[in-house]
Amino acid sequence: MRFGPILATLGLSLVAAACNNPSATVGSNEDMMAASGFKFVPANTPARQAALKGLPPHKFVRQIKDGRVIYVYADPTICACLYVGGQKAYGTYNKNRLDKKIADERAQTAELNEVMAADSWDWGTWGAGYPLGWPYSDPAFFY
Repeated sequence: MRFGPILATLGLSLVAAACNNPSATVGSNEDMMAASGFKFVPANTPARQAALKGLPPHKFVRQIKDGRVIYVYADPTICACLYVGGQKAYGTYNKNRLDKKIADERAQTAELNEVMAADSWDWGTWGAGYPLGWPYSDPAFFY
């Protein structure tokens, strides 16, 4: 049987569900930034709050200060703060983000394999023609 399209659809559904919670993603990024060496700077004065509003939210901005490259990440929604770090912190953050993405993909693949590998699944309870019959009777659906 061809489970490729079914697995692809299931995988895309899981990705879409994960993308529906942006605050969880932002919070996860902030934890990763702190672990990578970025410094937390609260916007606890009116001047800092005004400056925070001038930066794009939840995006890195590359700046030069005193001849050094720094990266600033503004978070006006969760912590009302900045995360500030140098090239080393930014490089560590990107490496950690890639490592997390690979680990998440491996975990998702393992979960999909576990679900689809169950030999005890009985298509008979779904009626005649499943899994490749009606409503998936069009062979083009699988290609």
